[in-house]
Amino acid sequence: MRHFLIAFMWLLSYLVGGCSSLPGNSLPAPGLRSALIPGNQVKLLFDGPQTMAAMEAAIRSARSSIHLETYIFDQDPVGMHFANLLISSQRSGVKVRIIYDAVGTLGTPDSFFDTLKEAGIELMAFNPVNPFKLRGPWKPNNRDHRKLLVVDDRMAFTGGVNISQSYAQSSLFHYKASKGRALGWRDTHLQVQGPAVAVLQTVFLRTWNAHAARAGVAATTVGRFPGGGAAAGQQTVQVVASEPGGLQEVHAVYIEAIRHARQRIYLTCAYLVPDEEMLQALLDAAKRGVDAQLVLPGVIESGMVFYAGQSYFEEMLEGGLRIFLMREVVLHAKTAVIDGRWSTVGTANMDTRSFLHNSEVNVIVIDTSFGSAMEAAFNEDRKDSDELLLPHWRERPTMNRIREWLYRRFGYWL
Repeated sequence: MRHFLIAFMWLLSYLVGGCSSLPGNSLPAPGLRSALIPGNQVKLLFDGPQTMAAMEAAIRSARSSIHLETYIFDQDPVGMHFANLLISSQRSGVKVRIIYDAVGTLGTPDSFFDTLKEAGIELMAFNPVNPFKLRGPWKPNNRDHRKLLVVDDRMAFTGGVNISQSYAQSSLFHYKASKGRALGWRDTHLQVQGPAVAVLQTVFLRTWNAHAARAGVAATTVGRFPGGGAAAGQQTVQVVASEPGGLQEVHAVYIEAIRHARQRIYLTCAYLVPDEEMLQALLDAAKRGVDAQLVLPGVIESGMVFYAGQSYFEEMLEGGLRIFLMREVVLHAKTAVIDGRWSTVGTANMDTRSFLHNSEVNVIVIDTSFGSAMEAAFNEDRKDSDELLLPHWRERPTMNRIREWLYRRFGYWL
């Protein structure tokens, strides 16, 4: 539904003469690709309860600042719990700032955010749906899809997990479902400590300051942050952020990594609607003998993206890519591991919306031990999935083919 609404708003703004996502009309947001940063400790978090527990512990330990950037912040038991945690932190003297996307929080009443604001928390609604709430041009197609939490510039979290009841239950990961047990979405998040945290802090503050005037909130100082330079582990990290109209760094690093793959590519993706360059990079990898495998959703969460992505399956299977569709649960993770050494976890899906229209952030980890953990996670997800074989796929219903053809036409906006 959110994908359909975004596509509709883009069309409406275009027809009435508003600003589209063309680079010439965008905010000065060039994107960011940091240098390789050694000395970090990165922990994989595999589902909602594990991620929520780690973020809660970090929030409770905050001493100076909490910066939260999220696409979805629901008013449900999980959302209310985190709201109360943040209010408590603000009242204890911690400076709390929140960026939330106006489309991602369409179902959240204004009164929920009013309560946070009344407690002293600084809030920014990213690109409100109502153009009269903005100072400046209306850009409804540009969304903030990041999920980023930075605490005291010493610990950061990012990945696919939103603040929502959808993550209240464990997923299939690490154990099998029992009959009647509720299952949460399958997602992956990261906890980062070390010098890379300062870069993630900068990503948040650059977004805040770039949109502050339009949102009617005060800008904040971007400077040095205590603790950001302290080593915390042995892992080398690169932070990659992209924004509408800027350098599409997340797309670029994916293409580079796929083109340099020599042995194996394992991708897990919630929404796959590849552009021509991405699709060709994957097909070329398979052609040169790389074992290229993808775990994709088998349970529909967004019908338009689901069928638009499936319109590429026949070409992908014919080109030697292996596709596995996850059973039982909604797959929402956005991860990759290549040759057991290059890994990424982040907020970006492999579609035009993430690569061109959204603000996204991914963390890349260059480390063989971390790569092994990522491959183990991929193999476990593959066990909970069914492999899609070309002869069977060619027998799919005609109605599905029609949906694929139709929704592929909207691929640029999904």
